[in-house]
Amino acid sequence: MRVGVFPRDEQFMRLALREAAAAGEHGDVPIGAVVVRDGEVVGTGHNERELRGDPTAHAEVLALRAAALTLGGWRLVGTVLYVTLEPCPMCAGAIQQARVARVVYGAPDQKVGAAGSVINTLQDARLIHRVEVQGGVLAAESLEVMRRFFDERR
Repeated sequence: MRVGVFPRDEQFMRLALREAAAAGEHGDVPIGAVVVRDGEVVGTGHNERELRGDPTAHAEVLALRAAALTLGGWRLVGTVLYVTLEPCPMCAGAIQQARVARVVYGAPDQKVGAAGSVINTLQDARLIHRVEVQGGVLAAESLEVMRRFFDERR
């Protein structure tokens, strides 16, 4: 199910873009994520795969872990995850397992996107939990952060 953009979506996506910039500062692909519940940020994260040497240290996973610590449990019911790039299959699985209600992402990922671009894990009716999805929020800004990062490395 795709839903409309809500007034505060851009505000929280801008926070995710700040997280993305932090990833780029230590050489990780600039992707950032923010988890929100009832209008309050409860977890943030940015890619740290290079920094930690950990293939699972994606922005979404780190933000979900932080939110679980803040909220005192793994069930993140009623939360919204904002992320600058469409989640990959690993992150989509983590999002489902955490019972996140909604995902808002910036740019689509035409290579491994699991929120509708390549596959749609987040809304697969065969799975136990389906997540509302809204893509394209501040997509141009999200793509620009990525473009600059990769241009600087060429």
